[in-house]
Amino acid sequence: MDAPDPLVRHASCSCGALAVDVRGEPVRVSICHCLLCQKRTGSTFAVQARFADEQIVARRGASSTYARKGDSGGEITFSFCPTCGAIVTYVVDRLPGFVVVPVGVFADPGFPPPQVSIYEARRHPWGPMPGITVEHVD
Repeated sequence: MDAPDPLVRHASCSCGALAVDVRGEPVRVSICHCLLCQKRTGSTFAVQARFADEQIVARRGASSTYARKGDSGGEITFSFCPTCGAIVTYVVDRLPGFVVVPVGVFADPGFPPPQVSIYEARRHPWGPMPGITVEHVD
């Protein structure tokens, strides 16, 4: 039996029916404070990792999709599990060639930290920011 590839990360929904595997380090990890990400996650911010299309090793399971306009005006299409509802990937029409994966679906406390924090004008002032150095963009 072959050992698992240490450069491949596995992400899946809550019930495990929808999954994606990615190879290598993310192109970017960001924190987003926009109101739509707050609604999407049910939290006061979202953390997501961007990967180039060629970093996607495998996709498993059926998904449903939902598309909406983002705060920047571009369209975002979310792929989520039709059973548990968890978003596993999404694509942004203004970022062709990339797939975005919410960091939480990796369930990996060792995942690389965010490098940038965006839409900070919408950040909840009582919400803690991680004790990391990030680029601040609003």
